[in-house]
Amino acid sequence: MLRDLGRDDAQIDATVAIVAQVDPDILLLTDVDYDLDGVALQATADRMGFAHSFALLPNSGMATGLDLDGNGRIGEARDAQGWGKFSGDGGMGLLSHWPIDADAVQDLSTLLWRDVPGATLPQGPLWSDAVAAVQRLSTTGHWIVPVLAPGGPVDIMAFSATPPVFDGPEDRNGLRNRDELRLWTQVLEGAFGVAPQDFVVLGNANLDPADGEGLHDAMQAFLADPRLTDPRPASPGGKAAADPDQSGDPALDTADWPDGAPGNLRVDYALPAATWTVTGAGVFWPDPADPDAALAQTAGPHRLVWVDLRR
Repeated sequence: MLRDLGRDDAQIDATVAIVAQVDPDILLLTDVDYDLDGVALQATADRMGFAHSFALLPNSGMATGLDLDGNGRIGEARDAQGWGKFSGDGGMGLLSHWPIDADAVQDLSTLLWRDVPGATLPQGPLWSDAVAAVQRLSTTGHWIVPVLAPGGPVDIMAFSATPPVFDGPEDRNGLRNRDELRLWTQVLEGAFGVAPQDFVVLGNANLDPADGEGLHDAMQAFLADPRLTDPRPASPGGKAAADPDQSGDPALDTADWPDGAPGNLRVDYALPAATWTVTGAGVFWPDPADPDAALAQTAGPHRLVWVDLRR
């Protein structure tokens, strides 16, 4: 990634161009690799014009020492805390025009899945006491990061959950995906001694409230939480790319995947606390006739979701 940031790369160039158009003050990137000194992330921040960057070692790629997928081998991508071929594979990075209070960050990424209040753990031959004793809830991470905005701190609640697929009848990934989302509900209820103020939940929940795989009722309940505001960011491109027999509003979709596998879905979210006033929201997914439509396609299947807020 660091190499590609220093030369012409179509996907990086498109992503940089989209960020320049939307011009956010705070930006969460998902599926970016972590390095100990933050060199690659800071290079990304420099390329995109951000003064500040923050990342922690993600759970993705972190070895468990166990054969989680039961294939008789350990140390493979599916045996890590979160899918990953190496430690730091597919992490998160927060970029900001304003300072980040790294000393005040609250990191919930080490929390064991079994220790989440009300957790529903999978049942089956691949789940055991030994697995439960090491398996963290967070596929990538759950961070509460204070950004020192001019009007006061903004608590960014960042996460990137597992896709609720690629498992068996035990629905391990589906249950984990739901509990990764439920963790934020527990936080808002005061669990773990965490009390975010003027927060914004940012990240890839990998869960649509109506379509695709996963336990939709979890996302429906989360979006209906009175402590949150759902700005319902929309786009003309999503509406134009509606899948046949889609249940949800296609204008709200944030990822462009092949029809039915899994199809276009709303999986990326920017959900502010109810204490904020929303002045604008959208998804960067231009209409197919728009010259910028090619940018969105080249940048990858996920679309940038944005929300404008004031106190």
